[in-house]
Amino acid sequence: MTIQPNYTLRDMDRASLFHPVTSIHDQQTNGPQIYQSGLGVELISSEGKRLIDMGAGLWCVNVGYGRSELADAAAQAMRDLSFQHLFGGAASEPSIRVADRLLSLFRERAGAPHMARVFFGTSGSDANDTAFKLVRYYNNLRGRPLKKKIISRMGGYHGVTHASGSLTGIEAYHKAFDLPVDGVLHTSCPHYFTFGLPGETEEDYTNRLIGELETMIEREGGETIAAFIAEPVMGTGGVFLPPKGYFERLQAVLDRHDILLIVDEVITGFGRLGEWFGTGAYKLRPDIVSLAKGLTSAYFPMSASIISDRIWSVLVETSAETGAFMHGFTYSGHPVGAAVALANLDLIEGEGLVDNAATVGPHLLRSLKQALADHPFIGDIRGQGLMAGIEFVADKATKRPFAKGMAPHRVVARHATQQGVLTRALPFLPVNSFSPPLSITTEQIDEAVKRYVAALTSAEAELKTMANSG
Repeated sequence: MTIQPNYTLRDMDRASLFHPVTSIHDQQTNGPQIYQSGLGVELISSEGKRLIDMGAGLWCVNVGYGRSELADAAAQAMRDLSFQHLFGGAASEPSIRVADRLLSLFRERAGAPHMARVFFGTSGSDANDTAFKLVRYYNNLRGRPLKKKIISRMGGYHGVTHASGSLTGIEAYHKAFDLPVDGVLHTSCPHYFTFGLPGETEEDYTNRLIGELETMIEREGGETIAAFIAEPVMGTGGVFLPPKGYFERLQAVLDRHDILLIVDEVITGFGRLGEWFGTGAYKLRPDIVSLAKGLTSAYFPMSASIISDRIWSVLVETSAETGAFMHGFTYSGHPVGAAVALANLDLIEGEGLVDNAATVGPHLLRSLKQALADHPFIGDIRGQGLMAGIEFVADKATKRPFAKGMAPHRVVARHATQQGVLTRALPFLPVNSFSPPLSITTEQIDEAVKRYVAALTSAEAELKTMANSG
């Protein structure tokens, strides 16, 4: 193309870059927000503005920005062995060591001694794609070719590939993509604040959800259902904590019908909840665990699927007959990514970042509640560890939602950016999420909350207009 005079980076973005999960109309009209550097919990924009990143990118920069330890680990790994695949039994030392370390962490820190092997990919989406294929492969090897359906939940987020996008229970990710594919079922979202019925206790709500699940299994036939996938705390849907007794009741149903449990820990893994893994926090018994994001703190694209003895034993017993396991990626267990993961885990452990999340996370939640509990358009403030959500309503007393098409949380997120704090506007319900780096301090939290309160104040007129328009 012909370069015009005064052609800026923003112009180049409009003319060249296809952004993921972005309104093309907005990007073409308004251009991008460009960031040039980051340090600790702050991002610096191309205009030099410093913003507290209360999202840690996309829930992922757990150790914070600008960690030279991870840059050094990557540089050394590139010099030592820039690439090595894992196909045909090939390996590299970093990939072996990080697999061993993940298994040890899961067995010791998540109370899951039954986890057996680690399979590597590059993203949370492909980790859940691997899970999707594994449950089918496993049941084919067991001689149960009908047992293929996977149950997910409305509001669950599991990725955007053809299979993982189908598992995702958010309509926006399905629209115009011909998703979900056959064999994926969605049960109700387990979010008591929004979906509990008037007069229904939280325990009653759990009973209703489990009853609905059992009805679905009976209708479909337990012999056709292979797995159930769940996030310990639902992230992108809206930071939904499970209702009382939910996972205990759920696991009993799955055990009774020989249904595998896939635990999606792409967000909750590596300290986000103030514990190493959500599996340990909720005493889950997974058959497959999907990990990514915090594995390298997003300094390198890497994911991991941890599989249980239950599945691994079947794969081993049938291997001589079935031949090679014909699934994998060019970059599975990339030695540079594995070296970064090892250095990242060193930082998380050495700096006590999981304990820090457990300590400052409650401070974040208390601060948000103290500052915003009486706000007329905030219905619920919830969280666990360094993972919090603020849900907007048009009428606090009745919990009346904003009219369809209204996006109060996007308005507030825009004002928050102007005030120097980044919060995410989520795609399922009108929720702003907070998931800062695990290295954040109470002082930085206080400043971020102060800026968010200022954003709400500046957005109040727009919120009132939106509330009254319904």
